[in-house]
Amino acid sequence: MAFLMVYAMICYNISLNIGGMTNQVFLMAFGEMKIMWPAAIILEFFVVEKLSTMLAFRIVSPQDKPIFITLAISSMIVCLMCPMMSFIATLLFKNAGSNFIAVWFQTTVMNFPMALCWQIFGAGPLGRLIFRTVMKAISVYKTGDF
Repeated sequence: MAFLMVYAMICYNISLNIGGMTNQVFLMAFGEMKIMWPAAIILEFFVVEKLSTMLAFRIVSPQDKPIFITLAISSMIVCLMCPMMSFIATLLFKNAGSNFIAVWFQTTVMNFPMALCWQIFGAGPLGRLIFRTVMKAISVYKTGDF
């Protein structure tokens, strides 16, 4: 899921920077992927995962429907990851200079709606579908129930 989120957000930001989406953006995004994807995985694993779950369970309870729990955790992940990843992108790619705080804030504000919508409606469901499909295939393979 991190790959889907990071790739889409890089494409989005490149499109904003060049004034629109082109086919070239899809290729250009791979240049930033080698930095931003590992950064996202490290942040998610060491900082965001537990904190987002803790924050989500301040809104929902374990007795709630699983979809509400999933949506709450996904939303909290975006609330935490978006400013962090925007900080890294601003630092590495924006050449903000003395306007760093302003550019970081603008980058975060521009990224947040896209990140939330993409997480809830795109990358989240697609990532979970891929994971379920792979796990099911592994289970079928291990049990021999072809």
